[in-house]
Amino acid sequence: MKERESGECGGGKSETPPVLWAGRLAEKPEAEAFAFQSSIAVDRRFALEDIRGSRAHAAMLGKQGIISAAAAAALDAELAAIAGELESGTLAIGGSAEDIHSFIEGILTARLGDTGRMVHAGRSRNDQVAVDFRLYLKRVVPELRGELAETMAVLLDQAEKHAASVMPGYTHLQRAQPVTLGHHLAAWCAGLDRDRGRFGDALTRLDWCPLGAGALAGSGLPLDRETVARELGFAGPALNSMDAVADRDFTLELAAACAVTMTHLSRFCEDVILWASEEFGFINLAESWSTGSSIMPQKKNPDFAELIRGKSGRTAGNMVSLLTMLKGLPYAYDKDLQEDKEALFDSLDTVRSCLRMFRGMMGSALFNTERMAAACTGGFLEATDAADYLVRRGLPFRKAHEAVALVVRDCVEAGQRTIGERTLEQLKARSELFEADVYQALVPAACAAARNLPGGPAPEEVRRQIEELRKRLTLP
Repeated sequence: MKERESGECGGGKSETPPVLWAGRLAEKPEAEAFAFQSSIAVDRRFALEDIRGSRAHAAMLGKQGIISAAAAAALDAELAAIAGELESGTLAIGGSAEDIHSFIEGILTARLGDTGRMVHAGRSRNDQVAVDFRLYLKRVVPELRGELAETMAVLLDQAEKHAASVMPGYTHLQRAQPVTLGHHLAAWCAGLDRDRGRFGDALTRLDWCPLGAGALAGSGLPLDRETVARELGFAGPALNSMDAVADRDFTLELAAACAVTMTHLSRFCEDVILWASEEFGFINLAESWSTGSSIMPQKKNPDFAELIRGKSGRTAGNMVSLLTMLKGLPYAYDKDLQEDKEALFDSLDTVRSCLRMFRGMMGSALFNTERMAAACTGGFLEATDAADYLVRRGLPFRKAHEAVALVVRDCVEAGQRTIGERTLEQLKARSELFEADVYQALVPAACAAARNLPGGPAPEEVRRQIEELRKRLTLP
């Protein structure tokens, strides 16, 4: 075994490996060109996954007799040691390495000599990066699903508190019908629940191990791909060696899931920004989740909500970047695929940070329920319920709709803000089916309570939705 070689870099020793593909080319890229095609600044995230994959691969090589048992044991021990040094910070990742695979293999070679050079038998960096990427996502995406679950839990707590708090529901940003704040927040959670499902679905489809696919055509060595796949926690080996290294569907799926999640957060934040305005006055964001103005002393701005809304554009752009990068590639490995990681990493990081900010902001928010209830008076939010009242008494809906539309017109001409301001005689002038009990049916709280069908805003039904959403949080 060779003596360890070490140097200092960023607080720990850094060992720079040689270029793995140096043999073929007599001339190498100059420093600037080499740095241009280097990916270690991005794929250094894979360090522990790269080691994990290499340990499983080396163990298989030993069991298959491709390398000696002693060499396999030495590789495993040294890889474990490198992982420990990286985690403790005693080993720093050298920035001059081409990629994380070269860095790890270079350390093995420096420390073990020819034994270190044995680790790459039967594999290519093409299948190596593919397995590292998938292993990383199998670790990180469940964490992101956990962030979604925590965010939903915070919103559901607020929804439960306000299951009966009446507020206007809006379409076209115009007051439409009375709902409850709990119903509105549960609607947000329904969207986030689908987001959790999308990330889970993507995990299912990426759960196939590329190791053993080599550059694209597999290996002539007697590799045991099934054992390696099981050892690494995959459902099995990838079906086709060319597809294994060409496939980046999982980056598209996860980038799309990130973009949809951020679109949801952006829309939720748009609601919050409107609610926080003086014109609405529905929500009071905690001062710790607001900012002031450098010139206007009175300002309390919903900057966190605005920034989350703005960051949604990054994830949409990343998804388009990946689609554009992939659309013209021949179906095997191409260097273009090096661009897949930075875009997806940025989207995953953006979603994680925005979820944390959003739930902190919403968990501490206070709602002006009196202002919300007052906003249900005026604007004729009860008009649909007046039509439903007539339908229950036998009038065809289209005739009921016409009669109530005329009532609303009468109110506007009389300067009245609600149907309840009309006398019973005035109502009967539009339909004889109106009776005195109509006034109770048109109170905003009664309008919401009447809509007790599954999915509706009635407090009892909202509480059922909250319970169902909480159950979903316990599902894998």
